[in-house]
Amino acid sequence: MSTSIQDVARAANVSISTVSRSFTRPELVSKATREKVLRIAEELNFSTSRSAVALKTGRALRVALLVSDHIRLWFSASVIEGLNQVLHEEGYDISIFQISSIEERKEFFEMLPVRRNADAVIVVSFDIDNTEIAQLNSAAVPIVGINSVLPQERGFSASINIDDVQGSILAARHLISLGHRDIAYVRTDRDVSLHFSVQQRFDAFMECCARSGIAPQVITAPEGPTRISQVVTELLSMDRMPTAIACQEDGIAIPLIFQLMRNGYSIPGEISVIGFDNSVYAADIGLTTISQDPVELAHVAARLTLQLIDGQTPRDPFLLEPAQLIVRSSTGPCPKTHA
Repeated sequence: MSTSIQDVARAANVSISTVSRSFTRPELVSKATREKVLRIAEELNFSTSRSAVALKTGRALRVALLVSDHIRLWFSASVIEGLNQVLHEEGYDISIFQISSIEERKEFFEMLPVRRNADAVIVVSFDIDNTEIAQLNSAAVPIVGINSVLPQERGFSASINIDDVQGSILAARHLISLGHRDIAYVRTDRDVSLHFSVQQRFDAFMECCARSGIAPQVITAPEGPTRISQVVTELLSMDRMPTAIACQEDGIAIPLIFQLMRNGYSIPGEISVIGFDNSVYAADIGLTTISQDPVELAHVAARLTLQLIDGQTPRDPFLLEPAQLIVRSSTGPCPKTHA
């Protein structure tokens, strides 16, 4: 029969709550009591528990993951999958924090050094203030970015990014090479104070088009279940329908293709559509897109995180992965009536 927490409490002559706090909130228990609980737990073969290991090593055996998207969405879900594949094998749990505003972000970084309930922080796709990183540095907690904004300049410990700038340039040049000049760009509506990495996609796309004398029309897709319908409504309200639409992400491009086809448009005969991600179903519907692999990005981030937790300095702490253009059937030459 395995040893229970009640067995440890009886042998140590302390309450069950004291044993529990020794494992989960060691700062609330005296050093002598913690050492006594740990010693008896080991004697009773309770030391195989994850909590006892955490107490013995002084680590929380937990990594905090900060995301802004809903975790059910493709990118966030893929990142979580990839991190868990590496971190779980090393005995680490992942605590997920959804950050939707700069206030929530500030609160997290103010509380983490006090709680000391994470050995590292991984930030996905948005910016962190220099003072917030300094708070983690003071607590010796490394911070790793996945598609984060200016990670080296901000003071991140390490990062792995897809080259959003290169990816958007590839997308713009692809459409321009097909003869498109009436181009629209569809982006999401997010709290700009968080400085999302997708802003780099937008800026790079617009700048590349401008160099060819093209000024794409910009459509903002609001949050909510009817956002694609609102995008289509705005497109249909334009004086001149664009011949090509670039989308910030596949999550916009895929449903947009279906709704355009329902409205009688031929894809790509009348309108070309390009996405960004190469997510689930992109290949199935023939979406031309920019490819990135969030599972592999997460694998790299997790390995960097483990090195930093162990006090090692990664050989290449700031990595930039090249983007790749995947040409499928959703893009084609500009219709002759618009050429």
